[in-house]
Amino acid sequence: MPIENHDLDHFISACRDVAERHREPADCVREIAPLMRRLVEGDRAFLKPEHLRSDPQHYARNAIYLPKDGRLSLFAIVWEPGQWTPVHDHGTWGVVGVIEGVLEEHNMIRTDNGDPNRDDGIVLARGGIILLPEGAVSSFVPNPDHIHKTGVAETSPRTVSLHLYGRELSSFHIYDLATGCRTLIDVPHNES
Repeated sequence: MPIENHDLDHFISACRDVAERHREPADCVREIAPLMRRLVEGDRAFLKPEHLRSDPQHYARNAIYLPKDGRLSLFAIVWEPGQWTPVHDHGTWGVVGVIEGVLEEHNMIRTDNGDPNRDDGIVLARGGIILLPEGAVSSFVPNPDHIHKTGVAETSPRTVSLHLYGRELSSFHIYDLATGCRTLIDVPHNES
């Protein structure tokens, strides 16, 4: 049954309940992925114009839900053709659903067998590519953290995706493949 437009609050409430009941990230994403699928397949009237803002310079992160307690966050991310994230991780679990277009995910595999808390000496190899069309849902868990870059090809139309994270995702590590280092950066978003 699709989630109705007035049921965004129900989606958030159900996700918070799942996160409170489960300590294991894999258990969280297993239960939340079907909820995200119903949300992206349902009436999208919950998306306000400010959730669909884009930026000609880079992808736009538009906050939909940011609670004061920092638990969970939901963003609508708008990708214009040719816009990509840097190679990054998340430090938490997440569930992504595609509202329109095709989101590309280029995965990286850490091959240095080093300490996951080190910021240098990191060796990454290219992994697989996942194409997420409208209606698709993907998820990831940390430890080892999911390292990838996401975006939209130059020849593809605009893409809009929903990203639910297990924390307020206001920062993440970006990876420099040439130097083998990672840096924690603040990640801006548009308020809604």
